[in-house]
Amino acid sequence: MSATESAQTRPPSALRRANAVAAGAFLVGGSLFAIGAVLAQADIGDPRMVAIVYLVGGVFFSTGGYASVLLAINAPHRRRDGAWARAPWRWWAEHPGAYDHLAAVTLFAGTLVFGVNLVDSLIGNLTPAQQDRLIWNPDIIGCILFLLSGFLAMVDISGSWLRLRGEGLGWWIVFVNQAGSVLFMVSGVASFVRADGDMIAVGIANWGTFGGAACFAVAGLMQFWEVPEGG
Repeated sequence: MSATESAQTRPPSALRRANAVAAGAFLVGGSLFAIGAVLAQADIGDPRMVAIVYLVGGVFFSTGGYASVLLAINAPHRRRDGAWARAPWRWWAEHPGAYDHLAAVTLFAGTLVFGVNLVDSLIGNLTPAQQDRLIWNPDIIGCILFLLSGFLAMVDISGSWLRLRGEGLGWWIVFVNQAGSVLFMVSGVASFVRADGDMIAVGIANWGTFGGAACFAVAGLMQFWEVPEGG
């Protein structure tokens, strides 16, 4: 097989593998976040153990986020003759006008910001002000990025800023993920630490995290059945 033929035939299988990695990463990451939320709510184990469960889940979320970026930048485009135009596999590229790419990059950035929050959660003996600055602030920024990513993905799949409704499995995956992002935001707001050292609403924070994580896990499971366009 020539190098040209290899470049033309590699992307489809690579896209399917990237899709499987993204799906599996969000399924595992969401499941770990859900487990962490249950442990926290039931007061099982110490806070450091729960933080480690969240941190491992965050690694999977970031893996899924980057795999989503790879899907966006390597998806083949349909040519005027109706055939699929493919290019050599790329590990990074800029497509500022493509909503699917913007959504994927924003999601990946959100997972990295969440990573700051999760690493800082391992630091012990923080004052309420330090917890809000080192843990809560990155958490809220990550939640905002997740919401923005979901909105861009809905615009991309719906084809309009005004019509955020599409058809097929792809739209439902985006919708379920966006529902999860909303629940993550609810959890984030509720987890603000007041001056007395208590969160605004511990139960809402934990169950919001559980619900958001479950949505991403379900969407990840659904993604296994979604064949990448042109793949």
